Amino acid sequence: MDTVPLTSLARAGGCAAKYAAASLETVLAGLVPADADDLLVGLDPADDAAVYRLDDERALVFTVDFFPPLVDDARTFGAIAATNALNDVFAMGGKPLLALSIAAFPEELPVEQLGEVLAGADERVRAAGAILAGGHTIRDAEPKYGLAVVGTVHPDAIWPKAGALPGDTLYLTKPLGTGIVLQAVRDGTAPAGALDAAVAAMVELNQAAADLLRPFSPSAATDVTGFGLAGHAHELAARSGVRVVIETGALPALPGALELAEAGVRTGGDRRNREFAGPHVESGASPPREALAYDPQTAGGLLVSIPAERGAVLEATFAAGGLPLVRIGRVEPGAGVVLS
Repeated sequence: MDTVPLTSLARAGGCAAKYAAASLETVLAGLVPADADDLLVGLDPADDAAVYRLDDERALVFTVDFFPPLVDDARTFGAIAATNALNDVFAMGGKPLLALSIAAFPEELPVEQLGEVLAGADERVRAAGAILAGGHTIRDAEPKYGLAVVGTVHPDAIWPKAGALPGDTLYLTKPLGTGIVLQAVRDGTAPAGALDAAVAAMVELNQAAADLLRPFSPSAATDVTGFGLAGHAHELAARSGVRVVIETGALPALPGALELAEAGVRTGGDRRNREFAGPHVESGASPPREALAYDPQTAGGLLVSIPAERGAVLEATFAAGGLPLVRIGRVEPGAGVVLS
């Protein structure tokens, strides 16, 4: 089968293709939030997914996410896109049940490539304990793929962005730098092994981390994606009415990401994230560490705010489970984000 490099057809790949957060806020400001008692999470404020209560024990979590290709291998692209969408359900404390594909592909591409995209997505959906049950496909010059996902969560166990409390400790469950590494791949400057490490991180579901977190009842949580750590930390701080302090020296980085940041590698998403979050961020970080904080992530880890007294046991639990967990900062009274 003759295949076409998928990234050659995309202007921007992965979550770096997200609509600018500052523009999105303006668009959403014009929408009137639905007045429904059972809509537990909607547009006021928006979160990683919508949540609708069915009864006292069950609520539906619903999300949709899709983007252009960020790698050339079709199966890997499908797996990354599916992981990114499924992770929104885990970020709300929920568990996925059902997924539908959203696909846009040029008719000129071999149908086998589209089949590989779907196969990669199906594998990740099954790994998440859910079912890929159908979808919708249209013709488009730029390929795009993603999922609409439905999951469930207990109405009293939702993890919002708006719940962080002064005294909480902040944790991150995956290394940063996918945008920087992928940009370097496009530029031909990525070191050996950097892309493989980034892909391995992007196809890793946040399911195992969420399962370990669930008994600790996080105050707030979100997955770090296109708006970067700084952008998502700003959302968490603003909606919780607190000040978030991030110790940038503790930030975990993908292999090669910091070195590439030192060499000046940046994405267009970096600029848009600074426009969005920068006015609310006080930074004393070095330029490479600051770039890591603003770098748009695809299928990134969970940013978790949890009462400090639970931190030691949480860290021990993750260590026993063989999963990464890095303490990256704290929550204080006040407003804004500090990159220390």
